[in-house]
Amino acid sequence: MKSTRLVALLLGVSTLAASGAAMAGLNVGVNIGIPAPVYVAPAPVYAPPPPPPPPVVYQPAPVYYGGPQVVIGWHGDRYWDGHRYWARDDWYRHHPPGRGNYARDHYDNRRGWH
Repeated sequence: MKSTRLVALLLGVSTLAASGAAMAGLNVGVNIGIPAPVYVAPAPVYAPPPPPPPPVVYQPAPVYYGGPQVVIGWHGDRYWDGHRYWARDDWYRHHPPGRGNYARDHYDNRRGWH
């Protein structure tokens, strides 16, 4: 039984080898009058250089000024307390003397400073 299998195996291998040899072929090509393709480089093209970039211009930073400064205190005959102007008489009427402010304590509307 072993020999039968061995014979069948050898027969199959030889069949495959013979079919591979039968597929092998020889091709011969002859070109008559047709030249082989030749690579030809394209002609150079002149391109002008790009224009230079525009010059960089630096402008000085803008200067911002704050609004007008109003100082708290007497401005002529009016007093600015940060919210409104007071007339001298109104100021002293609403801010009686004795609170530690020299201007309030030592100014008399009739006589001036004392």
